[in-house]
Amino acid sequence: MNWLLAAASALLLVLAFPPFDQAWLAAVALAPLLIALDREWRAGRRFLLGYLSGVLFWGATCHWIHFVLTVHGGLSAPLAWAAVVLFALIKGLHTGVFAWLAGAALASPWAALIVPALWVAIERTHAPLGFAWLALGNAGVEMDVPARAAPYAGVYGVSFLFAAMSSALALVVLGRPRRRLAPVAVLAVLYLLPGPPSPESGEQIAVLVQPNISESAQWTEDWIARQHRRLEFLSEHTARAGLPPRLIVWPEVPAPVYYDQDARFRELVNGLAKRTGAWLVLNAVPYDDDGAPRNSALLVSPAGEPAGRYDKMKLVPFGEYVPRPLGFLRKITSEAGDFVPGQRLVTLQAGDHRLGAFVCYEAVFPDLVRRFATAGAELLVNISNDGWYGRTAAREQHLKIARMRALENRRWLLRATNNGITAAIDPAGRLVRRLPSYTEAAIAVTFSFRREVTPYARYGDWFVIACVLLAVAGLLAEQMPRYRVPRR
Repeated sequence: MNWLLAAASALLLVLAFPPFDQAWLAAVALAPLLIALDREWRAGRRFLLGYLSGVLFWGATCHWIHFVLTVHGGLSAPLAWAAVVLFALIKGLHTGVFAWLAGAALASPWAALIVPALWVAIERTHAPLGFAWLALGNAGVEMDVPARAAPYAGVYGVSFLFAAMSSALALVVLGRPRRRLAPVAVLAVLYLLPGPPSPESGEQIAVLVQPNISESAQWTEDWIARQHRRLEFLSEHTARAGLPPRLIVWPEVPAPVYYDQDARFRELVNGLAKRTGAWLVLNAVPYDDDGAPRNSALLVSPAGEPAGRYDKMKLVPFGEYVPRPLGFLRKITSEAGDFVPGQRLVTLQAGDHRLGAFVCYEAVFPDLVRRFATAGAELLVNISNDGWYGRTAAREQHLKIARMRALENRRWLLRATNNGITAAIDPAGRLVRRLPSYTEAAIAVTFSFRREVTPYARYGDWFVIACVLLAVAGLLAEQMPRYRVPRR
């Protein structure tokens, strides 16, 4: 029964996210696992129960890795499945550690708070330990009350809320005294927080371009030139069809774009910016002084001159570089050498306003994106190529993650992708407009510049630190031996 309960939690977590998107299940998903942990007194077994749940969740949610490795990485189907299994076995360790510690925390009178604090502390370790993707709180981006926590505590505040609700449910099922549920009353503070801002029509116009360039095409000189002309045509045609745009955004595309080295392409980009009178954000591959490539977001001014560049700081393992111990594995990108990560965060100055433009997978990192807002970015821009995922749920998962970044920072977020999902997202994380996937198109959207800075953007992961302290204090208090003072 305990093993079935652990597997049930994994199933509920999978169903809470795309493609199923039953987000309400996030509030109860951890309860079966917690019940199983309380029924099991052996610490090693508790770890294995959590480990099983984690392995099943990561394997099912990120099965799209198989597509990436077979179609774009050149691995055979059996080797790709072996890689997916290995990936899930590694990622499951996080949930295993959570279960090992949560089993002891359930005995505490404060379990309703200690267990969710422990979940948040463990969840935050995904990013620095190799791969972050779907934090539990991402499921709540469309929920009015849970989403109120995001501008204050980030996605981790919403994760805490869902984990606390699961903890309370587990304690009820286990027949704990009602007073054990009293700490959950602190969550009522959410109703005191402001709700999401009302939908608004933006004051500025931007053109988002989705060229639908094939990832499998042969990158001949003539083919690349045709793709460049396609981007130019889609941009100019859409810009001239309505009011003049303030901004044009091109996506990350499969073929590397060399603005500095390719004079013909540079002339095309500069000419487009001049003719439309718009600021143009595009993906480019410059080289550093040592000849190593960077993956960058470049801003070109309406005068046809480069106005700023941000070099991607969070690279994708095996997509943009290969970790040294595993250098024998093939990279997905065809660049001659490993990409070099950027060393500093840069906002792009577009006239009187600043943009925070980040590249693809960087949307997964809340602490990175919020730093753009604190550095003065009044608009967030995400350029991406989700075509590597094929027709899998990863595309919708990535979009949901990007929406949470808009909600945390109360910023408009403009997202341009190669073949979907291109969208405009408002400061409440709502989808305002989106293009259908695998369609060659461009879309004019409205947006506004916003300058207020949310508490999460200003103070970062303060809530995670508080959760770590609470979890450590709770576990120490529960495990600390109690001595009786002898009577004299």
